Amino acid sequence: MGISEWHSLSFTAPDGLKLHARECGDVASPLLPVLCLAGLTRQSEDFERVGLAIAARDGRRVIALDSRGRGGSDYDPNWKNYDLQIEMRDCLAFLDHLGISRAIFLGTSRGGLITALIGLVRPGVIAGSILNDIGPVIEKAGLERIAGYVGKIPAPKTFAEGVATLQTMFGAQFPDETPESWARFAKRSWRMEGDTLVSRYDRNIMKPLAEVDFTNPLPDLWLPFGSLKAAPLMMIRGGLSDLLSAGTVREMLSRHPDARAIEVPNQGHAPLLEDALTISAIAEFIAHCENTQREANKKGRISRIFSAVPAFLKSRLARALMSLRKR
Repeated sequence: MGISEWHSLSFTAPDGLKLHARECGDVASPLLPVLCLAGLTRQSEDFERVGLAIAARDGRRVIALDSRGRGGSDYDPNWKNYDLQIEMRDCLAFLDHLGISRAIFLGTSRGGLITALIGLVRPGVIAGSILNDIGPVIEKAGLERIAGYVGKIPAPKTFAEGVATLQTMFGAQFPDETPESWARFAKRSWRMEGDTLVSRYDRNIMKPLAEVDFTNPLPDLWLPFGSLKAAPLMMIRGGLSDLLSAGTVREMLSRHPDARAIEVPNQGHAPLLEDALTISAIAEFIAHCENTQREANKKGRISRIFSAVPAFLKSRLARALMSLRKR
């Protein structure tokens, strides 16, 4: 398989549902793999450009998972299984299936929420987190807007009609997108079945969201997002986002010992990860995660060597080091 193209993978979730994923890069690469997790109604093809760009730099393996009910994955007959904890378990089982014990996570919106939950239950698997327009405080206005259209968009008769629909719905959040960009967006939103365009996600995904009572405060998510402190963090915010505020990004940066952030101008929720500047920033952060992991491995080896030294030699070595420091 060529590393400069995407290839499909299949996987059976713990409950028997068939899930689909795509990968590019070198499967045998010794570098940390990147796992891409898409948004609520989105799927693996959203990472088409950024994934290929990451793989092209150094052959790094990039994997993008379609959560249940999205993209090429099977629809769940029980809509209540469109649940963050179940999707998190799917993700961890998928990593186990691939034999991946540590990875860099790139999560857009809901994919970032899944990443934060993984940080709570299996923090050691996360070597770095890239959160695309999601954080511990979700702005109610943005979530209400999303709840207003998920599962409710009429299927267009043609892709051209689909482009027009998307421009009407999202044009204010993405004012600078080209006709080519809108066309890509349309093809990632619908697929042709016979002579009909159908959504690329199960419309039942709207049902859990419909149960949210927007008169009550949204849950506090600082605990799961705080679990990401153990590894480098990058936050991406759309300059026009109504779901993630600039204030939340600043607060996240102040609480994390190794964090950075970028803002993508003239894009809302969620940035498309297709422009050269954003892709370059992501690639630089991934290189930083790799270096951080390399240093941690080096320290771990030194610690293991030192722990194997007999106690009387440790004492002599410590005195020798103290003597050198005094000179």
